[in-house]
Amino acid sequence: MSDINSSSRRRFLVGAAALAATPAVAGLAGPAPASAAGRDGTAEKVTTLTSRRRLGRLKVSSIGLGCQTMTGRLYGPVSSREDMIRIIRTAVDQGVTLFDTAEAYGPFESERIVGEALRRVRDRVVIASKFGWNIDPDTGQQLPGLNSRPEHVKRAVDGMLGRLRTDHIDLLYQHRVDPAVPIEDVAGAVKDLIRAGKVRHWGLSEPGPQTVRRAHAVQPLTAIQNEYNLMWRGAEQQILPLCEELGIGFVCWAPLAYGFTTGTINPYTRFTQGDFRAFVPRNSPENMTANMPLVQLLSEWAVRKGATPGQLSLAWLQAQKPWIVPIPSATRTSHLLENIGTEEVTFTPDELRDFTTALNAIQIHGERLPAPVLALSGVEAPLPR
Repeated sequence: MSDINSSSRRRFLVGAAALAATPAVAGLAGPAPASAAGRDGTAEKVTTLTSRRRLGRLKVSSIGLGCQTMTGRLYGPVSSREDMIRIIRTAVDQGVTLFDTAEAYGPFESERIVGEALRRVRDRVVIASKFGWNIDPDTGQQLPGLNSRPEHVKRAVDGMLGRLRTDHIDLLYQHRVDPAVPIEDVAGAVKDLIRAGKVRHWGLSEPGPQTVRRAHAVQPLTAIQNEYNLMWRGAEQQILPLCEELGIGFVCWAPLAYGFTTGTINPYTRFTQGDFRAFVPRNSPENMTANMPLVQLLSEWAVRKGATPGQLSLAWLQAQKPWIVPIPSATRTSHLLENIGTEEVTFTPDELRDFTTALNAIQIHGERLPAPVLALSGVEAPLPR
């Protein structure tokens, strides 16, 4: 890590050490200390997230926690399952209320981790999960393609409820639009689940804009979840204006661009075996070299704002609209606390204009996802027969 970033990260790393040393109380990670001693002996503040936002009618914390990486199958191995549970419980203690998972993460394992971690605080949190991949509901076997047939969706949700140890899912997404199933059929199935009390709100991930309109007409959508970060701003073209028009919230997955906008990844980074990021075209050594001006911009502004590059990245997303909620992942307590510390970072109107102007001048090189995965984004569902 560069000297530019290390000093601004210190208070969050120290706070992480203090939290990790706190014994478990009542099934959670335990109350966080108000401050902890830094390396220079001064008190360093640990932030508690207090700000809230609305996704449609659903009230959530201004930053959520993405739980996909906790299975160890996306960015490589994690320290332990117990540590992931502890991180989720620490997030609750520090004010996070939105926890995002999916049946496909594992498959099933992320939901199990989330369910175990949150079972004693279920009434204090919002759990979001997703259906849509062709996964055997009984065995978890990943079969080819997508599957949003209504009967499959309902079986998938029953499995989710068991793994999440709950009687309802607060926010249920279709993970990707199924090109073989009209969205009206999917929305109808979700409407049935809402009537049955198994689901409270629903949304779509990476949909085509016309599919959003059609789905919303059958069962009003609460949120759209798309990739949105300083390296990929495609949602600004059609999806964000559509969300504003229809009163739909927006959740950003990969808000830190798989870690690139934290300033901790550079052209010399080599990802471990099994790390999904190694297959992302944007992360080739030549593309990372070409994209370093973005890291330089973030580093300069980090000094100016007394924040970390990652915090600036999240704060910029939040500054775009009051109904935008990023859900960065974390498999280390220090990263979680750093993300939560974004609450203390704001842009004045002039700062936001200046930063965005500089950002607009930077060309990003490389596709955001491998071609087969990218092909599943922006799909329009077929019309009913």
